[in-house]
Amino acid sequence: MSDFPFDSYIASIPDYPEPGVVFKDITPLFADATALEHAIDEIAEAFRSYNITKVIGPEARGFMVGVPVALKLGAGFVPARKPGKLPRKTISMSYELEYGTDTLEIHEDALTPEDRVLIIDDLIATGGTVCAAGKLVHETGAQLIGFGCILELAFLHPRAALAELGELAFKSLVVVE
Repeated sequence: MSDFPFDSYIASIPDYPEPGVVFKDITPLFADATALEHAIDEIAEAFRSYNITKVIGPEARGFMVGVPVALKLGAGFVPARKPGKLPRKTISMSYELEYGTDTLEIHEDALTPEDRVLIIDDLIATGGTVCAAGKLVHETGAQLIGFGCILELAFLHPRAALAELGELAFKSLVVVE
């Protein structure tokens, strides 16, 4: 467990985006260089011994956390984008949202069976987005190692959703029960 007070850099915004919801805003953490550096270092350190070769970050805030974690691990970065955003041949995975569906895509040649993959996002809520990214990893034959995030909304049970992908490593810096 960290000694750094990550939770003090997360603002709670009541009744946003609708009444009864308390939005967890992590942009204050991104705005503070020391807090951001600690977050990136701590997530990367949790996966240092896994020999990660690629980090996937879902669009768009997964890019902001995933790229520096990849650099710290000496790994490449693979963007998981919304449909139509990548210029070469892609593979895609659709997933359920609270009100509909969405899709993520990666380049067809982004991963190889030799890759050891970590999926990083800023926040994991229901797990749907990172689970879809995990299914893309499985589709390529690469080895999925685990998931990392700054904020985990545990009351939405994301780990239960991710369990369908196997027994994998998981690191979150702040857990909201």
